Amino acid sequence: MTADNRLIPAVAFGGLLALGLIGGGALIGQGVVNARAGDRSVTVRGLAEKDVKADLAVLPIRFTASGDVLSEVQARIDGDLTVVRQFLKAQGYPDTAVDLGRLEVADTRSREYASQNGGPRFILAQTVIVRTNDVDRVQTTTRSLNDLVRQGVVLQDFQGPSYLFTKLNDVRPAMIAEATAAARTGAEQFAKDSGAPLGPIKSAGQGSFEILPRDGAGDEATSLNKKVRVVTTISYRLK
Repeated sequence: MTADNRLIPAVAFGGLLALGLIGGGALIGQGVVNARAGDRSVTVRGLAEKDVKADLAVLPIRFTASGDVLSEVQARIDGDLTVVRQFLKAQGYPDTAVDLGRLEVADTRSREYASQNGGPRFILAQTVIVRTNDVDRVQTTTRSLNDLVRQGVVLQDFQGPSYLFTKLNDVRPAMIAEATAAARTGAEQFAKDSGAPLGPIKSAGQGSFEILPRDGAGDEATSLNKKVRVVTTISYRLK
């Protein structure tokens, strides 16, 4: 066989591979396709997404009091704590859903605050943390916090509740199956376009799960509605 004759099969296979890559361009929405002639395999990525709702809410309520007599400031904090507890009970939270956080005490006349002049000497801050699976109730509570302000409670650094999705293991198997099916669909289309039958799985890798805000904007932690996403990467042999 001459050198020119040996080039003919290689050129033909190169043309076949080029056609396959052109066909694979139509699958960009389903995954990234990569073919290698050396081991006759195709690598595809399958995407699965699912809209979910947070099932756990954490609501910290931090309030402060200040003055020059420590015992008086402490008494005001204790009074505000009673008001906050009564407010949360009226909102429908059981005692088990309400935790008492740390009490912070700052003395503005101490060495740490020596550069500060004027103002009250003592500043106390108390945090109460609500932790519940009733996420809709937390939304209602957040809109009602003005009731605490009207009763003289000075809220500080309020950034709203954090919403968590804790049932990832419940949706994981179905999402992996969906992503794997999407990857196979892409591989089958590529194999069809290239004229090479699709073989068995050569290797597979599951990417990490991501939890994102459902609408793609804002902070995931403050989003009640979320989107779970996973991408699988699978290599198939070509027969």
